[in-house]
Amino acid sequence: MTDLVVYNAAELATPTENDPLETTANGAVAIDDGIVVATGSTDEVTRAYPPENAANSIDATGQTILPGFVDPHTHAVFGGTRADEFTAKLEGASYQELLEDGGGILRTVRSTREASREQLVETLVAQLDVMLAHGTTTAEVKSGYGLDVETELKLLEAIAIADERHPIDVVPTFMGAHAVPEGMAADDYVDRVVEDQLPAVADAGLAEFCDVFCEAGVFSVAQSRRVLEAGQGAGLSAKIHAEEFERLGGSQLAASLDATSADHLLQATDDDIEALGDAGVTPVLLPGTAFSLGAEYADAAAFEAADVPVAIATDFNPNCYSQSMEFAIDLACNGMRMGPAAAIRSATSTAAAAIDRTDGTGTLCEGAPGDLVVANVADHQHLPYNFGVSTVQTVVKDGEVVHRE
Repeated sequence: MTDLVVYNAAELATPTENDPLETTANGAVAIDDGIVVATGSTDEVTRAYPPENAANSIDATGQTILPGFVDPHTHAVFGGTRADEFTAKLEGASYQELLEDGGGILRTVRSTREASREQLVETLVAQLDVMLAHGTTTAEVKSGYGLDVETELKLLEAIAIADERHPIDVVPTFMGAHAVPEGMAADDYVDRVVEDQLPAVADAGLAEFCDVFCEAGVFSVAQSRRVLEAGQGAGLSAKIHAEEFERLGGSQLAASLDATSADHLLQATDDDIEALGDAGVTPVLLPGTAFSLGAEYADAAAFEAADVPVAIATDFNPNCYSQSMEFAIDLACNGMRMGPAAAIRSATSTAAAAIDRTDGTGTLCEGAPGDLVVANVADHQHLPYNFGVSTVQTVVKDGEVVHRE
């Protein structure tokens, strides 16, 4: 008996190997044992997999079937809130000014150190609930609000526990090099990351990736290289926050290290884009960050012109408080002027590449994980066209319905 058949959809839309977003009218998907076993027109799929013979079925008449969204860049586990800093930014304070005054990341570090592991787990699970309601089925989550061995491990343990408790697949990233602690020189703190934190994280087996904030006033290219090379030596794949406020050379560093992704990239040049593409590094653009800062968006058109596919992500954190990949798609289209098909690919299959998922995650091709969204829109174009609202009606993870409006 087939686990699930979704049928009669106005449109089925999925990235494929040969098409950035292949669409099928009156589409259907069949899932068995958590894996997509058939996709295509309703006539074709239901002949092989009759809905009446399935353990569960969904009549998606008038709706669109999409792959579950993949959010490849979040800072979703932290203590406290910074809502008042949102107001301060509206009154003219810059991100760097808040950080220099002991706010920003360092303020969240203090709150996170005070929080218990269980408090962090409960908060993270609640954030994952919101992500799921907006169609996310796989999400990367970074540590980085501890800046010491004990708290970084506490954060990664919370991520692991939340992954066990929640339907979303949670991908853990160690980011001890997120900021420089108060009263410490950057070089001295890099010593602590490399000599103390990374060995403890590696011994605990709690992370897949190592990330660093390569930015003026935070970590230089040389310091970032040291952190990422140590991470690679400990078995963690490299990611990097690069070219957000100033162009330091983080993109070129990512290319030289064969990093999995380089993220932000608002100040990336054509040479940076070419280097990332040649090295197979996935660029991750974060339109919600530009939106929340009132900054210019990353130049998605430059990446498209260079034939370098980009991923998009929420960058959910206390400074960019949006858990919704639907909103990220809206901003990719209405802010970065990406087409709907390109934006959806960036939120699914290319986003999966940004976290080294090569099993078909982010697609609905045969053999892919059975993760999908049924959205109450007539076709994929209506998803960003109808911006500012949630159109997600049903979310399926590994063939099981895990959210329904």
